[in-house]
Amino acid sequence: MAKQDEILRIFPDYMKERWEKPLLRAEKLEEIRLGIGRPVRLLAAGEEFFLSCRGCISKGMQDAWHVTERELDEIMRNVCHYSMYAFENEIRQGFLTIPGGHRIGVAGQVVLNGNGTVRNISHIRFLNIRVSHQVIGAADEVMEQLYDNGRFLNTLLVSPPGCGKTTLLRDIVRQVSSGNLYGAGRQVGVVDERSEIAGCFMGIPQNDVGIRTDVLDGCPKVQGMMLLMRSMAPSVVAVDEIGGQEDMKAVYQVLQCGSSVLATMHGNSMEDVRRHLSAGTADGHVLFQPEDHFERYVFLEKKRGNCRIREMLDQRGNRLRKKGEELLCCS
Repeated sequence: MAKQDEILRIFPDYMKERWEKPLLRAEKLEEIRLGIGRPVRLLAAGEEFFLSCRGCISKGMQDAWHVTERELDEIMRNVCHYSMYAFENEIRQGFLTIPGGHRIGVAGQVVLNGNGTVRNISHIRFLNIRVSHQVIGAADEVMEQLYDNGRFLNTLLVSPPGCGKTTLLRDIVRQVSSGNLYGAGRQVGVVDERSEIAGCFMGIPQNDVGIRTDVLDGCPKVQGMMLLMRSMAPSVVAVDEIGGQEDMKAVYQVLQCGSSVLATMHGNSMEDVRRHLSAGTADGHVLFQPEDHFERYVFLEKKRGNCRIREMLDQRGNRLRKKGEELLCCS
């Protein structure tokens, strides 16, 4: 199914006509922002546009369509196939994943359990439709540096938000799993806590993550890494957006079991990596320093709307790629 058709299915029939024109640009579309009483906003190729009730796109918001409470409720009922209860667990996490791997973030009034955990999100008033874009071949330019005599090296992708690290992570997973010029295919386990890597719908990956990849969808990273090691015996474990000591202790355990790790984190520098990922014990003993185990660091940035490698370093901090080389990936 074409991407524009996947997105079009989100909306009730009477709204579809106004979406046909903007969805002709679906390959460039990044987000659709909806909020009750607010203008409909489209983010495409790093720019913001507004949508009118007639389906026209403009940079100005004078004629913008302002979503009503009834319209937003109808969109949610349509997404949930008129059974909100069936999607309660996903809504509790703040998002739903739909066919094609697209993700709908939700916000509204939070209902808490007695212990302070989230029971549900009721009176949903804001939606963020994030359009999934898989870029096959996004990792082609880095794969050679991620292997040593056929062994996949422990790799950390580092960048600020929106610089393509999940897109790059997804394509590395695909190539490691299916095999590439630098190494035979290996068993990969993905802990997809926010359903962004594989984009699973009903447990089935909507993105191509390779023929030897097992996915734990919607599972917290720490529990997921240990569960994969016990149940699926992966050669490589992939996780998105690690940070903090608990994540790093789980990474350490994976490495102790002999598997390789592929991970991402938010940051700009090796100083950020050390500050956020060093792990220790209560008595001050250092348990884990990133440089002790990660063998490749790929730092990303965005320049003029393009995701680029700022630099690529080995375990000792030696630069492996020239500054500013472009990647074939997008945010």
